[in-house]
Order: sequence, then C-alpha cells, then structure tokens
Amino acid sequence: MPVAPPATQSLDTLIKQLRGDFPDYIFQSHEDALYWSPQKQTIFYPHATTQLDDKLLAGILHELSHALLGHTRFETDVQLLRLEVAAWDKAKSLGATYAVVIDDEYAQDCIDTYREWLHKRSTCPTCTSHGVQHNKTVYRCLNCQGTWRVSDNRFCRIYRISVK
Repeated sequence: MPVAPPATQSLDTLIKQLRGDFPDYIFQSHEDALYWSPQKQTIFYPHATTQLDDKLLAGILHELSHALLGHTRFETDVQLLRLEVAAWDKAKSLGATYAVVIDDEYAQDCIDTYREWLHKRSTCPTCTSHGVQHNKTVYRCLNCQGTWRVSDNRFCRIYRISVK
C-alpha cells in the first residue's frame, strides 16, 4: 500500500491563508474538536493534536467546504450522508489550491463512518431488517412495520428504542 506524501503545508500557514481568503468565516483553535458551526460561522480545529498533519489539514478543508456549500442543517440521515460526500468532493478541489494532499481512501473512510452510522440507525431492533426514516428521530421497518426512535444527536452512542 503506497504511503501518502507528507503534507506540504503547516497548520499555521494554512490557517493564515484561509483566514485571508475567507474573511467571512472564523477559524478557531479548539481543544480537540474539528467541526463547522453554521450558527457561529466558525470552523473549529484542534491545534495541539496527535492526528497526522495531512489528515488534519484535509479535515479543515472538509469543514470549510461545508461552510462554502452552505451546509447549515439536514432533515434526514441520507441527506447528511449526501452533505458529507459533497463536502469531501469540494475539499479535494480546495486541496489542489492549498497544496494539501487529500487521500481518496481517507475521505472514503470518513464517509464510511456516516454510512455505518446510518446502517445502524436504520436497522430494526425487532427483526433486524432495514427501515425508512419517517422524520428526524423516527424510523419504520419495511418488513415488520415496527417503529423505533433514534437520537437527534449524531455524536452520541447509537440507540434504538421501539415505539409501541
């Protein structure tokens, strides 16, 4: 398996460039989180990190891509997955501009975490078939017609509670 070349950018250099190129957004160091906050128009990134630089820089461009694409909310799990794919596609084009190598396998691994999340949430707790999302927190099974609730928080442990 080929090893990705080291990042050609430093974190500080990239952040300085992005602040200059995108003055409408705030780039703020955070303890250990990497995310886009539409409410605060802020991309939070971990400054002191054990994450490899090339993955961190790719992640920052990915979160900036959410901002540039106007991703502020989603209604369904499938819609969230689509937003993630679009943001990685945009991040790849930004990577060329900012000399950041975005490994396709890494981007797909990140997208796979959302696919796995959606798969778990959509699995019926009664018969283990898959269901369709009725609203942001409710699924209905296509096989047994069971209904279950899921959390509206995409960062918490996945649980499914059957509804009678």
